[in-house]
Amino acid sequence: MKIEIITNSVSETESAGSALAKTLAPSSVVTMFGEMGAGKTAFVRGLAAGLGFSGRVTSPTFTIVNEYEAELPIFHFDMYRLSSASELFDIGWEDYLHRGGVCLVEWGENVADAFNGTEIIVTIEKLSENGRKITVEVPSV
Repeated sequence: MKIEIITNSVSETESAGSALAKTLAPSSVVTMFGEMGAGKTAFVRGLAAGLGFSGRVTSPTFTIVNEYEAELPIFHFDMYRLSSASELFDIGWEDYLHRGGVCLVEWGENVADAFNGTEIIVTIEKLSENGRKITVEVPSV
């Protein structure tokens, strides 16, 4: 299933993330694609809020992963600095997958071979300064 959403502000992008959060189950993986500044972290803020997290959400560019306590544990990854899936496995990717939380992955294209086809794919395209086209692809598994 593929859904396209047009947003015209950061808050609308966050709302789109929050709406998707309501559909996530334990051990869900959401991988996001989009150029720098497309709105991936804003989308993650919405996802986290939709899962009941009320704290600050920031991109873990230097730490690779941030953990947030919510209704489901949230593991927020930023793969920008990784160049292969082997680096991801070195930091314990499989352990995160088995902890029953939700894995939210920015820059998933850098570690594409770590995914198994069951992840939700979110692509965010800049249409204008504030406009975004968000495409959500949910696998039929």
